[in-house]
Amino acid sequence: MSYDTLVVGAGLAGLTAALRLSERGQRVLIVARGVGATHLAPATVDVLGYLGDTRVVSPAASLPALSNGHPYGHMTVDQLTTALAWFCAHTASLGYAGSPGENLLLPTALGVPKPSAFAPRTMAGGDLRAGGRFVFVGFKGFKDFHPTLIAANLARAPLPIPIEARALEVEPPSSRRGDLSGRVIAGRFDNEHLADWLVSALEDRVEPDERIGVPAALGLRSDAPWEELEQRLQRKVFEVATMPPSVPGIRLFQALSGALRSGGARIVFGVTAVGARTNAGRIEAVEVANATGTHEYPVTSVVLASGGFASGGLELDSFGTTRETVFALPLIGLPEADRVRFAPRYFDEQPLATAGVATDDSLRPVDSSGRPVYENLHAAGAILGGATPWKEKSGTGISVATGYAAAEAILAPAAQLVSEAVR
Repeated sequence: MSYDTLVVGAGLAGLTAALRLSERGQRVLIVARGVGATHLAPATVDVLGYLGDTRVVSPAASLPALSNGHPYGHMTVDQLTTALAWFCAHTASLGYAGSPGENLLLPTALGVPKPSAFAPRTMAGGDLRAGGRFVFVGFKGFKDFHPTLIAANLARAPLPIPIEARALEVEPPSSRRGDLSGRVIAGRFDNEHLADWLVSALEDRVEPDERIGVPAALGLRSDAPWEELEQRLQRKVFEVATMPPSVPGIRLFQALSGALRSGGARIVFGVTAVGARTNAGRIEAVEVANATGTHEYPVTSVVLASGGFASGGLELDSFGTTRETVFALPLIGLPEADRVRFAPRYFDEQPLATAGVATDDSLRPVDSSGRPVYENLHAAGAILGGATPWKEKSGTGISVATGYAAAEAILAPAAQLVSEAVR
């Protein structure tokens, strides 16, 4: 079977591109080794959190300060805003709050204020910018959330207005499942109605003006437990992202993948895109390997959203050679042959930190002369070079913005043909 577009990768960039194409009537196939980084990330949309060591107040106002080689350099602020608005509209079940014009400041599981442009409604109530009083609640037996650490670090963090913070620990009803994990807790909120227990455990132990921070594990299927807690406790309740697996990230994946399947897109996991059949500067078919062999999928367009080193989109071999693993595309951001590839300290400026593919304004990967390698190949997300997402706090923003932009670039020729036919 042939497809209009094949998307390589099921992370946030790939899902965004696929959903935009699918809703415009394209036949879309997503191939991926696994579910991507959505299950690891907290589901916030971090557009731009830092420029160097300076915390960014307004991502939209700060984008012009980025170099031309940055992925955001291929779009205007209006285009970025359109992409983010589309994303929020298509994840309405998560109720994203925020704006590209100003960053929220959300507490992490280490008690660090993290700048994010958008957050699910279950997390947005933790915005620290206005100050106030907070109580962080841990669940006994859950080892990935330490409320005393969070409260102590936030109480001395550099915030626009200092906050007061304290810690509580409560013990969930007995269970025979051993140590608690985020997914186990979320499953119990879904199936055992733990909201009743938590309301009883907290209603006499929190002050009327305190906001209540809990581990981000209030159910996998919906935010009904969070909503019930807010209504019954009559206080602002918010989730704080924990160590992976990320329950909010799983909710986001479910929302996007569910919308894709409802729209007729096909998602295939456990397979690997390994190459392409090409002709005259175009990809005619993508080669995909599975347990039984390699199969060709004829396509009109391709979106490469395979991720960076962590996801296998980029690979550094034992000889020090870095390569893009699907189409052998040219890369930027590589150190000279005689330079070391790793700085001695983890948080030093790493020579390979900005490695990835370079693209034109249509997000088509280009060669050293700036010409597209393939006319119908577009790239999105962490495979793009020129950014340091972990340091900039820009990874999810780049994924949403470039996933949407890649889809728009694919749709533009079709729209042009329709316009010309009407004329």
